[in-house]
Amino acid sequence: MSETAFQAELKYQTAISIAKNLRSQGLLTEEEYGVIDTKLQAEFKPSLGTLLSENDLIN
Repeated sequence: MSETAFQAELKYQTAISIAKNLRSQGLLTEEEYGVIDTKLQAEFKPSLGTLLSENDLIN
């Protein structure tokens, strides 16, 4: 994995961790979380994050 890809993955994982925490506290709805996850994936293009995503990108 290149340094650029690693940094993108790290930034995505950090941001999605914050979003998951907010969702678990009831501060984000499932819909809001899905929107955030989709936007983060589009911005950072994580290689592993896409595989681990809870967001169904097929539908």
